This record gives sequence, C-alpha cells and structure tokens, in this order.
Amino acid sequence: MTGPAGTKVVNLLVDTGSTYTILPIEVLESIGLSPAESEAHERIATGSGYIIAPKLRVRTFNTLGRRFRRLPVIAHTLPFGGPIDGLLGMDVLSRMKARIAVADGSIEVE
Repeated sequence: MTGPAGTKVVNLLVDTGSTYTILPIEVLESIGLSPAESEAHERIATGSGYIIAPKLRVRTFNTLGRRFRRLPVIAHTLPFGGPIDGLLGMDVLSRMKARIAVADGSIEVE
C-alpha cells in the first residue's frame, strides 16, 4: 500500500467475518497517514467489544493482482502478533468478487 510518505508491504489475513480491511496504526503512520487526525470513524466489533476506530484512505492498495486507489481502511492494531499485520475484509473481497475454496486453500478473483 502507498501513502503520502511511501510504500509498505503488509501481511493480511483473509477474514470473511470482517466487514472492513483493517491495518495497524503504526503501518499507516509509516506511510504518512495520521489516524489521530482522521475525521471519519467507524464503529467496529472486536473480540473484546465495540470500538470507534479511525477510517482513512490509502493512495494505492495492491492485493491478489488488483490495484485499488483511495481505498478506505480502518486503523486498528490487532492484539495478536506474529506474521499477520492486519485483516483483508469483505469490503475488498466483495469488490473483487472473490471465491474462496476453503478445502483447496485458494482464492479466485475476477
């Protein structure tokens, strides 16, 4: 993804239970976006209850062979660590008309 201050590669978990694509606050800040200054917010459900999280637009967002411009994302740092930075939600998956084959572990997009 790209913002005013550069580009960052992130590892996202495909999450059909997430309405939105969610990216860590630190990652968004590293590409020059400020969640603290965001005027738009969304109420989202997390494992520990509901929160109000900033909503921002990244300049470009590339995933699964597709490029999106000015994609809205939610700024929220997930509590689990490891190789997963954030979530690829249904907002993006539905725009790509993604078909997920769980048994094969594959995703097809139009």
